[in-house]
Amino acid sequence: MIRKLMKSIREYKTSSILSIIFIILEVVMECALPFITSMLVDQMNQTNTNELIKLSIILVVMAIASLTFGSLAGIFCSKASAGFAKNLRKDMYENITKFSFSNIDKFQASSLVTRMTTDVTNVQMAYMMIIRTAIRSPLMLIFSTIMSFIICAQLAWIFAIIMPVLAFVLILIMYFAFRIFRRIFKEYDALNDSIKENIDGIRVVKSFVREDYEINKFDGAASKLKNDFRKAEKIIALNGPAMQLSVNLLMVLLLIVGSIIIINNSARLGLDTNGKAVYLFNSVTVGQFQSLTTYGFQSLMALMMFSMVIVMIVMAAESSKRIVEVLDEKSDLTNPENPIMEIEDGSIKFDNVSFKYSQAAENYALKDINLNIKSGMTVGILGTTGSSKTTLVNLISRLYDVTEGAVYVGNQDVRKYDLVTLRDNVAVVLQKNLLFKGTIAENLRWGKEDATLDEIKEACHLACADEFIESFPEKYDTLITQGGTNVSGGQKQRICIARALLKKPKILILDDSTSAVDTKTDAIIRKGFKEFIPETTKIIIAQRISSIQDSDMIIIMDNGRTNAIGTHEELLKNNEIYKEIYYSQNNVNGGEANA
Repeated sequence: MIRKLMKSIREYKTSSILSIIFIILEVVMECALPFITSMLVDQMNQTNTNELIKLSIILVVMAIASLTFGSLAGIFCSKASAGFAKNLRKDMYENITKFSFSNIDKFQASSLVTRMTTDVTNVQMAYMMIIRTAIRSPLMLIFSTIMSFIICAQLAWIFAIIMPVLAFVLILIMYFAFRIFRRIFKEYDALNDSIKENIDGIRVVKSFVREDYEINKFDGAASKLKNDFRKAEKIIALNGPAMQLSVNLLMVLLLIVGSIIIINNSARLGLDTNGKAVYLFNSVTVGQFQSLTTYGFQSLMALMMFSMVIVMIVMAAESSKRIVEVLDEKSDLTNPENPIMEIEDGSIKFDNVSFKYSQAAENYALKDINLNIKSGMTVGILGTTGSSKTTLVNLISRLYDVTEGAVYVGNQDVRKYDLVTLRDNVAVVLQKNLLFKGTIAENLRWGKEDATLDEIKEACHLACADEFIESFPEKYDTLITQGGTNVSGGQKQRICIARALLKKPKILILDDSTSAVDTKTDAIIRKGFKEFIPETTKIIIAQRISSIQDSDMIIIMDNGRTNAIGTHEELLKNNEIYKEIYYSQNNVNGGEANA
């Protein structure tokens, strides 16, 4: 997992290394400062002015150097951590764009948003602390302890008594905090999912006056997250009291023992067999005692800071796992070894196709589908809700792969094509039309990046979108808000159709894409298709029979199977499902229609 994440450091390795180097230099300076200070304090009792000046200059230079090294370490550390987070988000996003629909379904959109925001921020903070505090704290602890033993080894053993106790308390704190943090991230996903669902469906929420219900649901998710964070923060907050207790205990012991040593100049234990005095502690000067207290405080602070690093790493460990899951996820739709780069025509063939959304699913979404569609045909697909109409057309552009059988486009299995080539030649206007923030022209150029204004106008004319676009003051430079909320549903559908037409595809799929368009406009659009793109195979999924009754072929879907295939006249005569829909939409009964 760590190796996978480190690949995203890339060009920021130099900044990371420089940060570590300057941190080491800063620690050396900080650990040397108390030692020089002790020498300066002890020299004050003497009359050697030159030595005092010399030590003072050294002290000032070392303090400036420590400040400089610390500042540079901070600058390079922030550059490295921010750059690492940028690359991590970029790598995740690039991989997500390669996901198939089934990969997206596996993670869910709200979870992917959490992973790219909160989780990456946690990893960024952990990385910043690793290359700064996690290097600084152990070095400070080691150097301070070494310097303490150099000054007075016997007195420095007080550190060895206090620090293990503090370390044990910190380990307990981290253990219990980690158990809570592991479930917090799932609660983040649930919260983001609730937000996304409400924003997407805000019109429905307001239409049914369900604001209070949704507010209470959101409040429940937010409260659960708050309560778990409070529990974690309460546990982590014990760091402070544990640290203060250890510092105060250390200071008390140092003051008691150190004062005795300084006052008596030594602490006599007794006499040996020869009558000579045996001392428990060597003599300690005031300056040395002052430096010992400083080193003791530095050691404990270093240990506490290191514990905070561990807590952050514990939080980031779960985030790292979730990020690596996204980075490691491979699209189940991949190019073959030697892909076909050109599509012959828009012919489509389903050869005994069956499909289910996951291997673990019990039921097939599609079963035993056999179709043969010639290039240039107009094909209508009709069926009840849940009859797998959309699932059927998703297999043509290889948004999913078949479970059994094969789908052919241009007389070749779609799995043999280069994915970009296939999807460039199969334009799909999905059931949920989506426009992006930008001008109308920018949205239309999703169909063809270098499309001229004349090409854009022609596509809009075919989609009957030009009539309302031309009425806007800014025309094709009219700004579309995020999600296309400043245009109507019918206008959005027509812009999306025009966008698909700009691709000049061999196959055009309209998945219930004229549902918000009136019947007159719908008829004009279909007539335009027939006259201006006769060689393009057109597949129209519709709820209205009037939208497909002129099709060369109409497919009736029922419970994931093809119930019937034929023309309008044939199905009206022979198919009960088609007759029932037709009669209900035209307000006639079977007898009147047959008469």
